[in-house]
Amino acid sequence: MTKEQNTDIDVLVENREKTIVRTSITGIVTNLLLVGFKAFVGLVSNSIAVILDAVNNLSDALSSVVTIIGAKLGAKQPDKKHPLGYGRIEYLSSMTVAALVLYAGITSLVESVKKIITPEEADYSAVSIVIISVAIVVKLILGMYVKRQGKKVNSGALTASGSDALFDAVLSSSVLASAVIFLIWGISLEAYVGVIISIFIIKAGFEMMIETLNDIIGKREDAETIKELKSIICEEESVLGAYDITLFNYGPNKNYGSVHVELPDTMNVDDVDRVTRKIQTDVFHKTGVILTGIGVYSYNTSDDEASQIRNAVQKAVMEHEWALQMHGFYADTDKKTIRFDVVISFDADRKEAMQTLYDEIGAMYPGYEILIIADVDVAD
Repeated sequence: MTKEQNTDIDVLVENREKTIVRTSITGIVTNLLLVGFKAFVGLVSNSIAVILDAVNNLSDALSSVVTIIGAKLGAKQPDKKHPLGYGRIEYLSSMTVAALVLYAGITSLVESVKKIITPEEADYSAVSIVIISVAIVVKLILGMYVKRQGKKVNSGALTASGSDALFDAVLSSSVLASAVIFLIWGISLEAYVGVIISIFIIKAGFEMMIETLNDIIGKREDAETIKELKSIICEEESVLGAYDITLFNYGPNKNYGSVHVELPDTMNVDDVDRVTRKIQTDVFHKTGVILTGIGVYSYNTSDDEASQIRNAVQKAVMEHEWALQMHGFYADTDKKTIRFDVVISFDADRKEAMQTLYDEIGAMYPGYEILIIADVDVAD
């Protein structure tokens, strides 16, 4: 990694941390104010739905605290023990936020069921209705703001908090609707609305947890991201193709990667060094991805017989449905060697597929030494 890349990364991390902390503090203050107002209304009107809504806002405030802690720890500089930094800590903070939301949903469900079994009549006032209405508007504004900031700095915890806030506005609207129904028709839907709110909170908690688990375990890269990287790499005149792109995530906005590029067999080591360094620089400046490794495939440029062999082999390989792509082909007609990579579908038996290819290509070119590398369908 160059000095320039390190400097750019440090600036991005610092600005990102400040944005997350500032946004989270706004969320904490707003949610604590809403907790106070809703708790007061809930206790005065004896409304379990409003009280549970207040508890939900309290969990949101706690979630923002966790987000700040995660951002602070995740922004720590790399050290000898963790040379790639502490960015993945943010995924743990996102998981904690999901657990808090899940806990709030489960406890709310228990309390709502209790109220269904032993109902207590609510008593709303005009002031209560106004406070709930204002809380809905505040939550809508807060949710849009936090979610926008989360997407801006690629913070899963912030984005989840923003989505949760927008969802809270919808749930608060159901509380308002139940209050209006009670005032007009005298029908109490408090406990039942509480159950509905609880179920949606639990669902949101599970979805947040699953999304974070996917980030921790590792998931297939977005097709558009891979397409963009290939396009940037192939802008280099001497690059004939880019394959096997693999990204390694070490926290939000901390992506490292590797790629194989196909270059003409006429290039020397100095040419290859120049091209690969330029690719690394271009990719970093345009995407922020740091290519830590660039492998090279040699491409036949002056051997007509090798080109004919390539076409024949590619036709034979691609006749199999499980063969998704062939690349990195090179044939040395003097030394009688053929080598290439094949991307094999996850649906196929890899061992059986490889044996089939060796048998078929070996029969086509019995005098050649054949090397086939089986690639995983990671992103292509």
